[in-house]
Amino acid sequence: QVQLVESGGGLVQAGGSLRLSCAASGKITSFNVMGWYRQAPGKQRELVARIFTGGSTNYAASVKGRFTVARDNAKNTVYLQMNSLKPEDTAVYYCNLRDFRDYWGQGTQVTVSS
Repeated sequence: QVQLVESGGGLVQAGGSLRLSCAASGKITSFNVMGWYRQAPGKQRELVARIFTGGSTNYAASVKGRFTVARDNAKNTVYLQMNSLKPEDTAVYYCNLRDFRDYWGQGTQVTVSS
């Protein structure tokens, strides 16, 4: 089993920045992808950004150029640096680790006020 613990959410004004962290523990495989998804009220969960063990990344078009995903493989931790935040970024952000199955964190609220 894998456990994911997130931190770093909160309330910020539009144009501000936040940094999310997610630490994984348990039986973690050598090759996996870690990332962040988000779910706004009334909407489906969507991919925000992900990063593979080797460093390759994918971003949602809506966050490209504003968000940066990074990972520390030694610490089994993934980060999401969010800059130039917009009210439409408001959502619950979930950490995800995928190897043979998906593991999810408990979610952390990000609220961007206009």
